[in-house]
Amino acid sequence: MPEKTMAGKRAFVIVMDSVGIGGAPDADRFFNDGRPDTGANTVGHIAARQRLNMPHLDRLGLGAALRLASGAEVDGLGTEPQGLWGAATEISPGKDTPSGHWEIAGVPVPWEWHCFPDTTPAFLPEVTERICELAATGGILGNCHASGTEVIEEYGEEHIRTGWPICYTSVDSVLQIAAHEERFGLNRLLALCEGLAPMLHEMRVGRVIARPFLGDKPGAFHRTPNRRDFAIAPPSDTMLDIAHAAGRVTHAIGKIGDIFSHRGISHLWKGRSDAELADHLIRLAGQAEPGSLTFANFVEFDSNFGHRRDVAGYAAQLEWFDTIAGQFLAALRPGDLAIFTADHGNDPSWRGTDHTRERVAVLGHGLGARAIGHVGFSDIGASVMDHLDLPPTHHGRSFL
Repeated sequence: MPEKTMAGKRAFVIVMDSVGIGGAPDADRFFNDGRPDTGANTVGHIAARQRLNMPHLDRLGLGAALRLASGAEVDGLGTEPQGLWGAATEISPGKDTPSGHWEIAGVPVPWEWHCFPDTTPAFLPEVTERICELAATGGILGNCHASGTEVIEEYGEEHIRTGWPICYTSVDSVLQIAAHEERFGLNRLLALCEGLAPMLHEMRVGRVIARPFLGDKPGAFHRTPNRRDFAIAPPSDTMLDIAHAAGRVTHAIGKIGDIFSHRGISHLWKGRSDAELADHLIRLAGQAEPGSLTFANFVEFDSNFGHRRDVAGYAAQLEWFDTIAGQFLAALRPGDLAIFTADHGNDPSWRGTDHTRERVAVLGHGLGARAIGHVGFSDIGASVMDHLDLPPTHHGRSFL
């Protein structure tokens, strides 16, 4: 192993889930409520409605990346960049979490995901039969497109009475199963989803998600932190696989373990909230091993504010995260590379409730001021491997 790597070079990739910056050249091929995503701009539209105070990320180049990606000029994001900055464009044929993360890690998705139709029932009979077989129940509830919080309000009491799992989907390539953590049983729910996953993965459905909840009546039902994603594995080696195979320590924060089927990961750090995940990130800035790779996902931009079209909530989350970024950056060591980016957009001012197809910022600390222009998602993984003196990913070119 190269002496210069063991002397201290580390890499951190932080995904701000859904924090897009507009300008995707193929946005007209992706839709919300039947209309194209052309013009969607998560950060730009939030900042146009509410001045954002994000000094740390703007100092790296957030405002400059926004202007590069979409031409948007907004008050409050105009600092002269002092970090590495650019805008990344996705080539995978999806605007979902696995597609964005896999491509960042060097593996663009080579297929079209299977999504279930917005009909009732939404699932093929053989899928429903397999769920009933694994759950040992006479049927399922839901079987439709639905909001995760609304579906347990509608079917929670019937689920407790019958024991039938609540099964639903969305515009994403996903099948979610909600069940009461105590009445149905958490381990039983996890076993159900794990047993169903191989069938769904053969259909090119990206994830089967266990969604446990508690409560005894509408208004009291609430989801617990024990969600578990059973995701299809990437079709080739990601930057995590490459680093792990080379003997490097890899840290996964948040959803990263689920997204990559727990492959190539030395240590997994979970939390009940982004605030708890932030504690892990700041701690690892001080404690992560020389030569290590840390890959983090912060999901609440997306789950709590993007899908719910909450502009004010999203703005507050961005400003909160900027303070976390400041604390994290202050704890880094000489020789470290930290890259902040995103996996897709989810413009809270947009129509519908789905993700939006957008470019994302690439903001780097550790290499001084450097404009990298337009790059691909896979160039991020390639650059991380370059920094760590590791073999390159199969896709992407280093911008270092």
